[in-house]
Amino acid sequence: MIGAVLAGGAARRMGGTKPAAELGKRPLISYPVAAMSEVCERVAVVCKASTPLPDLEGVERWDEPAEPTHPLAGIVHALERAGEPVLVCAADMPFVTADALRTIVHAGQRAAGTPAVVAVADGMLQPLLALYAPACLERFRTAEAAARLTDTVEALGPVRVALPGRLVTSVDTPDQLSAAEAELSGRSAPRP
Repeated sequence: MIGAVLAGGAARRMGGTKPAAELGKRPLISYPVAAMSEVCERVAVVCKASTPLPDLEGVERWDEPAEPTHPLAGIVHALERAGEPVLVCAADMPFVTADALRTIVHAGQRAAGTPAVVAVADGMLQPLLALYAPACLERFRTAEAAARLTDTVEALGPVRVALPGRLVTSVDTPDQLSAAEAELSGRSAPRP
């Protein structure tokens, strides 16, 4: 199993590079990478060539094309490069666990032949925490550039795996980074 940590976004709301943002004295990206490393034989960070990454021992770097900047580009690149199913997770999900990833993988094994197994939290599809098979490639390649990723993945009729909302929490802004820091340290998060 190959794990792909998606880090190709522009991180505009974070004010720059997100993967290296410090959380608990570690880079933000190190949390999903650590969880992936417990589950996958290989782990790759899929990002733009211009994305600065912290040192991540034992992790491959797969540079996706500069355009488009849609999250689907990273998934397509990972599937093309791997040539086999890929377990994907966004680089900004610090609370994802190896157990959650294993749950997705096991659901994929039970539903052999399905093109996608996707996490669902609080009733919402989470397409950046999923297992995708190469059978998804054609649909992904021909997806409308302006289409929402959730809509594109929904059209696949994915197997859904319910997970607690906390595990799919993404950190997109400095305030969310502060809240995640407070949660990691056991403090109450400051109110915005």
